[in-house]
Amino acid sequence: MTTTPDQARPAAAPEPREDRSHSALPPATGLYDPANEHDACGIGFVAHIKNRKSHKIIEDGLLILKNLEHRGAVGADPKAGDGCGILMQVPHEFLAAKAGELGFTLPEPGHYGVGNIFLPHDQDRRDRYMGLVEQMAREEGHEVLFWRDIPVDNSDLGVSVIPTEPCHRQVFIARGSSAKDQDAFERKLFVIRKRVFNALWQTQENTRGDFYVQSLSSRTLLYKGMLLASQLGPYYLDLADPAMVSALALVHQRFSTNTFPSWSLCQPFRLICHNGEINTLKGNTNWIKARYATMESDLLGDDVKRIWPIVVDGQSDSASFDCVLELLLHCGYSLSHAMMTMIPEAWTGNPLMDDRRRAFYEHHAALMEPWDGPAAIAFTDGRQIGATLDRNGLRPARYLVTDDDFVVLSSEMGVLPIAESRITQKWRLQPGKMLLIDLEEGRIVADDELKTSLAEAHPYQEWLNDSQIVLEDLPPVEAPARRTNVGLLDLQQAFGYTQEDLKFLLSPMATTGQEAVGSMGSDTPISALSSR
Repeated sequence: MTTTPDQARPAAAPEPREDRSHSALPPATGLYDPANEHDACGIGFVAHIKNRKSHKIIEDGLLILKNLEHRGAVGADPKAGDGCGILMQVPHEFLAAKAGELGFTLPEPGHYGVGNIFLPHDQDRRDRYMGLVEQMAREEGHEVLFWRDIPVDNSDLGVSVIPTEPCHRQVFIARGSSAKDQDAFERKLFVIRKRVFNALWQTQENTRGDFYVQSLSSRTLLYKGMLLASQLGPYYLDLADPAMVSALALVHQRFSTNTFPSWSLCQPFRLICHNGEINTLKGNTNWIKARYATMESDLLGDDVKRIWPIVVDGQSDSASFDCVLELLLHCGYSLSHAMMTMIPEAWTGNPLMDDRRRAFYEHHAALMEPWDGPAAIAFTDGRQIGATLDRNGLRPARYLVTDDDFVVLSSEMGVLPIAESRITQKWRLQPGKMLLIDLEEGRIVADDELKTSLAEAHPYQEWLNDSQIVLEDLPPVEAPARRTNVGLLDLQQAFGYTQEDLKFLLSPMATTGQEAVGSMGSDTPISALSSR
């Protein structure tokens, strides 16, 4: 059963207004290109190791966000930020109470999915998008139970933000018989979301960027927006309700480096939040597209073709990373396995690394190119939460553990007022290392334990020996007889070789095995170093 939009609208819902885009991204103009969106931000999370849920964790997450406000950006409008958000576990009791107020009954946890969606204020367009969600859900064997307006208070928004503010709706989808367990249901929710987005993308109906699914899951729920850190809690009234509980809160304060803010590009995304830049983004996304024809999944089956494209133009580097991580997760990778595949340690030429772990990375290097660049990434699927650094450790991330089983990680220390007497462990993430808290097992999984177990899960070295051909191991080949009587100098001239190439490039490579290093630039000393 589905209600009309007005049947489930509380008094705090925003009034209808003219239809406006939720994206502040302009078209490619001058030196700006939306394809080059990057950001450098503040990340953090707080979690209870034993999976004990409380409203205090939501409050602490919002406090971490406020204390990271200096890592975000503010425009000429002092109340216009680059965006922030909070990702948590599904608060079943809170949602069940809201459903009861609207005359509905929610199934037990794990048997329904909930999603927060940005929609246009124009009712015709909004109804069209909502109807498409319901249609795709039915086609996948599931049912939309009802829609709920998410109450917000926009009285403190900046004058430049209000024109881009979306209509906020929450959709509830009941798990159908086609999903045998919660993991299968999560995959179907993923397929529903991708099918809706791709249908709108292919027909150019979402060119204004006024439809965006923040999250759609039976495990996690996301609230985000183009807000200052101090505005997030007061804006989303749900976050102040004591019944809103979670055992984890993942938060992000965005600083969009030389780019434009947007509601959809605020973080966290559905699995991650990210501080840094993916410098290899263009190559990573091109390789994903190139693998489309050969991509298969036993778990997704024919759905692999229906969820394409995975990455679309106009997304930030972080959003693209999240999309590919999500694909790996729904194809059967564990969260930590997928993160190690996308952000590997520095394994090449590392004599201190265990041979089995090196074989693990070498095998996966043939499956996925590293998403490389300075990056600190925190991630969660609602059952585990953790963080990892890039191989060079060029972004900060520090964490602590308390004697009452709380873990706090952030871009810096001091984001929560915790007495030193409560802290049992305090350290920083190191280059290529991973911090992982398994909430279902109720423990922190050590980096060595985690990676050793994954490296020993399969005979990766045997697979490499059977599939790789090492050039140095090939038998020597006799040089063929000369096929032309054209002189060497003529050939060199025909192919553009110069005396400089021979002297500075080829000769050193032939004699020492080293490639020449050069630099183009001015060697004029700056005035402070000049004697004149």
